[in-house]
Parts: sequence; C-alpha cells; structure tokens
Amino acid sequence: MYIEEKKKVIQAGITLHNYRLISLSGGNVSLRIGKHVLVTPSGMTYEELVPEDIVVVDTEGTVIEGTRRPSVDTEALLYILRELPEMTAVIHTHQPYATAVGLIADELPAAVMPLLNATKGPVTVAPYSSSASITMGIKAVENLKGSLAVILKHHGVVTVGATLKEALYAAVYLEDSAKTYCIARSASLDIPVLTGPQLKQAVEGFNDYGQK
Repeated sequence: MYIEEKKKVIQAGITLHNYRLISLSGGNVSLRIGKHVLVTPSGMTYEELVPEDIVVVDTEGTVIEGTRRPSVDTEALLYILRELPEMTAVIHTHQPYATAVGLIADELPAAVMPLLNATKGPVTVAPYSSSASITMGIKAVENLKGSLAVILKHHGVVTVGATLKEALYAAVYLEDSAKTYCIARSASLDIPVLTGPQLKQAVEGFNDYGQK
C-alpha cells in the first residue's frame, strides 16, 4: 500500500543526502497518511531503498506493513505527529551547520529571509535529549514554538510540515541559513536580525512561492 507515497519518502531522503544534511543512513523521514505513518527503516542508506523497505505503522507504532525494522526514533516521531495534528511530515537530520549553531547559541535568529520563508520564524535550540527515545519528540514539540524546525542540542534537527515538501524545504533552508549565520558569527558577535513588519513580510511572502 501507499507505493507512490513511499517513493516520495525515499526521494526526500535522497534529497537530504544530496544537500549533505545526512550521511549514509543517518536521520529519518516519516509521513502520516490517515491513521498510518510511513517511516524509513533503521540503518539503511536512502539510495538502496525500494518502496517495500518503507515501514507502515499505526499511530502507536504497531507495524502494519513491512519486514524492515523502522527507525529507532519512531517513538519520538509518532509523538510529534500526535501532538501536532496539523502536520503530516517529520524529518530528522544531523545537518552540520544547524547542529553547530546549537553548540554556540540558544536560537538561530531571524537574520536571513530564507530561514523565515521556510521555517516561519526563528529556530530554537532544544535542550539535549537522547536519540531513540520519546524524549527527543517531547523536547522537539516543546521548542518548536510556532516554527517548522527545531535544533536538537548535540544531536541534529527536526523539521515538520503540513506536507513532506514543506518539511523538506524547512530542513534545506535552515541549513543554508545556519551556514550564513556561522560565517557571520565567525566575524562578529553582533548579528543584525529582522523584526516586526520585516519578519512578517518574509514569512507571508513565501506563501505564494512556486507553482499553484
């Protein structure tokens, strides 16, 4: 079941790899369809995946279809989806620049428009939580604060979206923005940020982006 959707999940993983947001089998992609969730398998590189490798679970984690072991973060991913019913997709990466921001700051501020376009606001750094546990999901939800992304301190990133594309864009543009921030931070500790009407315009302007 869900063959086309599984292909999209695999392609999302390949895109994350192509943009160097993950290495080898790191991170995961999940997509909710009704009462089911598609989850990438544990420990498999995205280029080798075929639709049959994507695991279908229910919202409590019971395997409905598939013979692979789902991502070790499945419990956390399902928690996020249960707590955010308006979202259908969750992406987890270990992208280096955003993770680096989490080591030197408590927030990636609203300093560049691409960040606001894709994440809807500044991105908070969540306190450390171990992977492969529901705590990762709890900390992610607590620290999203209206954004589509959160940085997990010492770990990586979680992005969410009403669609898989939205979560993917949040991850990619977050990394671009984090790279810009790290470059600027290396030259100065005083980084100017967008505020008020500028911030609102940047967020709303992306709503009409792309083809309809």
